[in-house]
Amino acid sequence: MEAKNYRTLSEASKNLHQQGFADRFEMEGKKLKNLENEKYYNPEDMRIREMHRFEGVSNPSDMSVIFAVECDDGRKGTIISSYGTYANRDLLNFMDEVERTF
Repeated sequence: MEAKNYRTLSEASKNLHQQGFADRFEMEGKKLKNLENEKYYNPEDMRIREMHRFEGVSNPSDMSVIFAVECDDGRKGTIISSYGTYANRDLLNFMDEVERTF
């Protein structure tokens, strides 16, 4: 899979969804929760297929990152976080433990 360069978070989200990264994830406790099937995942249960960072056009401190992940059970989806000052440190620490395959 060849990663693209996206201009906006919404463009990345839409394109990744079209590529099959349709599930949504959120950090709950020390695991990622798939909001579609409510299954929980550890870092070793998934791989990061793509990762894209964005700066806000009007406010450079408005930064975000989107991760496209694929789980061992075949589920694919995205999770979005702020980074920089407003980063979800627990999520970013979790994602640092996930294997990157891009």
